[in-house]
Amino acid sequence: MNNRIVVSLDIGSTFVRCIVCEYDDNGVLQIIGLGMRPSTGLRKGVVVNIEATLRAVAGAIEDAEMMSGLEVTSCWTGIGGNHINGLNSRGVVGVSGKRRDTREREIGQDDINRVIEAAKAVVIPTDRQILEVIPQNYKVDDQKGIRNPLDMIGVRLECDVHIITCTVTGAQNLIKCVNRAGFRVNELILQTLAAGRAVLTQDEMDLGVVLIDLGGGTTDILVYVEGTPYSTYTIPAGGTQVTSDISIIKNISMENAEKIKIDAGCCWDELLDDDETVIVPGVGGRPPMSIPRSQILTIIKPRMEEILKMVKQHLDTLNLPRPLGGGVVLTGGGAGLTGVVELANHVLKLTARIGSPIPTQNLGGLVDEYKNPSLATVIGLALEGEKRSGIDAAEYDPESRQSDKKSTALIDKLKSWLKEEFF
Repeated sequence: MNNRIVVSLDIGSTFVRCIVCEYDDNGVLQIIGLGMRPSTGLRKGVVVNIEATLRAVAGAIEDAEMMSGLEVTSCWTGIGGNHINGLNSRGVVGVSGKRRDTREREIGQDDINRVIEAAKAVVIPTDRQILEVIPQNYKVDDQKGIRNPLDMIGVRLECDVHIITCTVTGAQNLIKCVNRAGFRVNELILQTLAAGRAVLTQDEMDLGVVLIDLGGGTTDILVYVEGTPYSTYTIPAGGTQVTSDISIIKNISMENAEKIKIDAGCCWDELLDDDETVIVPGVGGRPPMSIPRSQILTIIKPRMEEILKMVKQHLDTLNLPRPLGGGVVLTGGGAGLTGVVELANHVLKLTARIGSPIPTQNLGGLVDEYKNPSLATVIGLALEGEKRSGIDAAEYDPESRQSDKKSTALIDKLKSWLKEEFF
């Protein structure tokens, strides 16, 4: 695949989403293709049906290929679910590099690599693997709170890291689905980490912020403190439970319950008018019924309140070094529910906002329909994939792209000539 194309794949419990991005002549990454298919092969973020998942993956990528006009061979893939765990660890090493002609020791990249490796040396069960190791801050001798210790003078180097782990089988099954669909996984990236890259500002991360990804099968939480991830947590409940509640109480199909939730769902009383009604489809040939919208609220609100209370319980267990001045950012499909911001303000006692993808200098093509919290993860995966691939818009050379096109054209002509002469 052309190394100036970035493809991201978000495999969720309710939808599989794929976007294709390509650099334009100005070196700006443009979203040029989007594909989305219903997902039935995952439960709470874990693959339970490989065939159903690979069909959804293949369909979403094919839709994105058709829209973009480009062929996809590999992608940056998100991973999440209730098998994700996070923990904090610390590593300590002695500085090895001596400055020339002095007794002073200068911290080099090897020292930084060694202290991160030392911090990674934690005991984890054999059925789990390390997904991400994110440095939080460094300490050189007695000096704390250092973001980058490279070239500093010191004897002792310490590093606090946030380690994110997942089950080995959870990761392998996800990769297997993508591979069997005919594509290659560049790397698995934590979905909430990607969503945070798309919707959070640097000021929010520096002040301390809670990112809540309200997905279909799970609610994923990522807490940032002083600019870096501090806590990763997953609640095994999400929007699917809300839909199920409506379906059971009103005796309607899950499909109709989901439609009612999206079109008429609300979880904050003050946003409803007394005379608002909603049509509930009949079952088995029975006529549809018109009921007050407030009845749907009495079903949705308790479940959403329960989920947010579980978020608060987790936050209360954290020994945070400072208050969360950045508040709460809600993203994912559940963030589109009317009244969810007001309910989050009430339950969590923090200011909340909806997290939609934020336009950046190196990402274009964000038309209005893409500025949606449900697309935060897949857009964030593209941004994170661009960063990890080592291709930067600032280093992009349009002339090299034209050169690649000329080389490709020459190769095509050569192939054509060989076929005519020898085959």
